[in-house]
Amino acid sequence: MSETRATGRRVVVKIGTSSLIHDSGRVNLQTIDRLAYALSAMNNAGTEVILVTSGAIGVGLAAQHLQTRPAAIAEQQALAAIGQSSLMRLYGERFTDYGASIAQLLLTHDVFDFPESRRHVLDTIAALLARNVIPIINENDSVATDELDHKTTFGDNDQLSALVATSIDADMLIVLSDIAGLYDQNPKQHPEAMLIPVVAGPAALGQAQASGAGSRFGTGGMVTKLNAARTMMAAGKQMVLCSGADPRIVLKVLEGAPFGTWFGIKEGQS
Repeated sequence: MSETRATGRRVVVKIGTSSLIHDSGRVNLQTIDRLAYALSAMNNAGTEVILVTSGAIGVGLAAQHLQTRPAAIAEQQALAAIGQSSLMRLYGERFTDYGASIAQLLLTHDVFDFPESRRHVLDTIAALLARNVIPIINENDSVATDELDHKTTFGDNDQLSALVATSIDADMLIVLSDIAGLYDQNPKQHPEAMLIPVVAGPAALGQAQASGAGSRFGTGGMVTKLNAARTMMAAGKQMVLCSGADPRIVLKVLEGAPFGTWFGIKEGQS
């Protein structure tokens, strides 16, 4: 693969719960610090950056010293309320350390379903970016539920990140995950699995091998990431799926380094 330099002016970065929470259930403070550093560096360099974060329920579990996600919706929403405030406190501390300003937006799907509310939230994001503030977006897990009569849930933050990216006309979506990219088979079960470095278009996704949720703390899996990639490519945008073990990788991705899987990139494109 020849080097492809990403020159996007506006970038959405999505990080999953599995990257923010250790297998032990404790918060991964190093990951949060490195994420804040990387996004602050992007911001300082003139890139408009938006963070879509998971992790509210995971952080809530850690705060309550729980190992198992409860089945009851009310209990999950309570943990989300606890965890979201703690997560934003951590983000606030780390981004402040690097001189960056942040703002929180909690969204439900119906915000995008209704034109007026959609316009208002997009105007808010635009105003924050104009002030050099980094919006941090998460689903409003404390009120969103698929049991309501109208659609409130996104289902996963991969879908949310792609919807945000296409709605604000972002040039690229970078998805940080517990897997280093798209493989020809599940690398957790098959050590010989080969990374697929480039998926040129939606048709190429037909060969993808998809699996379910990767950890007990998260809700997404490869299926949701491929759906996000389809959304981005259908809009003529780029998506990169790469490891979130060290979020500073986003700086290399923006330089065009061949990490992870690039969706919507053709060989030889510059």
